This record gives sequence, structure tokens and C-alpha cells, in this order.
Amino acid sequence: MHRGEKQPDYFLITIVAIIVIFGLVMLSSASSVEGYQKFDDPNHFIKNQLFSFIIGIFAFVFMTRFDYRNLKKFALLIIIITIFLLISVFLPGLGTDLLGAKRWVTIGPIFFQPSEIVKLTFLIYLATWLEKRGDDIKDSSAGLAPFVIILVGVLGLIMLQPDLGTMTVMGVIAMSCYLVAGAPVLHLAGIGLGAAGTITLLVKLAPYRVERFMVFLNPELDPQGIGYHINQAFLAIGSGGLLGLGLGHSRQKFNYLPQASSDSIFAVIAEELGFIFAVMLIVLFLIFMFRGFKIAKGAPDKFGKIMATGITSWFIFQALMNIGAMTGILPLTGIPLPFISQGGSALVVSLAAVGILVNISKYSKETKSFWQ
Repeated sequence: MHRGEKQPDYFLITIVAIIVIFGLVMLSSASSVEGYQKFDDPNHFIKNQLFSFIIGIFAFVFMTRFDYRNLKKFALLIIIITIFLLISVFLPGLGTDLLGAKRWVTIGPIFFQPSEIVKLTFLIYLATWLEKRGDDIKDSSAGLAPFVIILVGVLGLIMLQPDLGTMTVMGVIAMSCYLVAGAPVLHLAGIGLGAAGTITLLVKLAPYRVERFMVFLNPELDPQGIGYHINQAFLAIGSGGLLGLGLGHSRQKFNYLPQASSDSIFAVIAEELGFIFAVMLIVLFLIFMFRGFKIAKGAPDKFGKIMATGITSWFIFQALMNIGAMTGILPLTGIPLPFISQGGSALVVSLAAVGILVNISKYSKETKSFWQ
């Protein structure tokens, strides 16, 4: 154990372990029909996810042992990798066009989504950059202007794919880091207004986004057309009742509910296990949030504070967007549920990020209580 190092946050590790294991169980159920239809194997997707889980465990363990402060040494290399990953989806022979979007890369048998990796690489670079700026972050020319340029550059590459949901998540990650770094509220308000205007414009420019927003305002609109997805999600959640239909007994996963194993898996959880388990899952994410921000508050340096805040904001906001979309609180965005939805690259990167958070907890100062 290094000097100044203490025991990691085992409570946080336990919470994440419960969410991940629960996710594997639910994915096994939610993906069985799609796996059988596409690959003649009901366990196809859970096998891939288990393989990614094993890799993710190695990534988690490595990151818990690798002093997080050494990540700053690789910041320049990391931003270069970040840009290359975002461009790679457009390169012939690498990028894969799926469902009208260029979000995936194929290298031999490996198939992954670069934007999932970029969530972590960009966060590491941004935390390093913000720490180096120090008090200059409060200055418009030395802080605000270069921050906006960096942000627009990275988010712009993501929107070219296009992926509004991921762009929004990364925007929130960046804004939370910018806030913790000491940015003036006026700067944050200005960026927020600009972001709201940009998202509004992007929605208006794409007919399918306009349709999603109209369905959000009126879920009963065209239930067999543009409102089909959200109405099937409501049916799944409603039919689950208090205790659910039973594990493996979802009806909606039989080609009724779109993307049952990825974006819509929360609806399957509510259908099979009911309201009680759905609420328990939300509570687990809330506990993760409090522990994560507790670690950020006690971090011994600015870099650790920014990293812990960014990682916690990432998972909580993404979970909020996914669950909010399935329950009709937010428009559908195509955002997966962290640690649970199908997606090998997302799971590996998520576990690596949690490893960094646990690493920071080993150096964090004690705070007053569980919530602080």
C-alpha cells in the first residue's frame, strides 16, 4: 500500500457488483428471443456480455491499482486516441454502417462503439486540462473560449455519426467537470443556453427527432407508428404490476418491444420483476451517486475531484435518461442503461471507469457522513 493510501470504498464496489450481476441475469432473459432468432442461440448475447465482463474485471482491477494521478502523464496521447476513435467510424474498412448510423468499428472479429470508449478518454483529458488551467478557468479568453472549442470539436464529431443521446451525455459530463473546476456560474449559464439552442436546432433538422419529441408530448399519438416504441414500453411496465410476471416471462421481448436487450431493458425488468425491483434498481443508482460524489468531495487533489465528479455524473445522468425515456418522463434518445444493457465495449469501459473511482477513494479524505 502506497503512502497516503487507505482501504478502497468497498461499499461502492458492492453496489456496482450487485448492479452488474443483476444486469447479466436480466440480459440473459431479455436477449434470449433475439439471440435465438438471429443466431439460433438464445444465449448468444449473454455469452458475449460475459466475455466482456471478464475483460472488464481485469480493467477494473488494473485501474484500482494504477495510481489515478499517473493518468495525467498520458493526457496528450489520450486526446489523440480520442480524436482517432471518433474519426475511425467514417474510415472505409473500419467504420460499420448500422441502422443508418456510423457509430461502430469492426476490426476482424472485434465489433465496438468508439463513442463508449471516448466517454472515458475525453474525461481523462478534460480533467487534466482543467486542473492545469487553475484559476485561469474563470477567465473568458483563457478558460471559457478554449473549453468551448474543445467541447464543440469532440461533440461535433459525435453528432456527425449521428448520436444526439451520447452527445448530450458527454456534454453533461463536461459541464459537471467545468463546474467543479471553478468555472463562473455566468459561463455555465451561457454554455447551457447555447446547448439548449443547439439541441433544439438538431431536433428540428431531423424528422425522426421531431417525431420522438411529439410522441413525448403526446404518447397516444400514432401508437402503431411513431408512438409504437414508447407505448410498448408502457405496456411492459404496466403489465409487470407490483411483483412482475416472473423472471424470464416477459411477453414484450417476443418482438413487441423494440431493442428489448439494450435501450428498453428497463421495461423488461419492470415487466418481469415488477415495480418493487425496478425501484430497488433506481435506489442502487442513487446510492452509487451519493458514494461517488462523496469520493469527489474528499478527493486529495483537483484532478481526482474532477474525475470522480465526471464519472459519477456520467453514470447517473445516463441512467436517468434511459429510465426517464422508458417511463415517459423524457423523450426517447437511444441511450443504454449503464452496467445492464447489452454492449460489451460499454461494460468494459464502465468497469474501468469505476476502477478509477475506487482508486480515488483510496486517497480521499473522510467526510462527515454517508451523504456528504
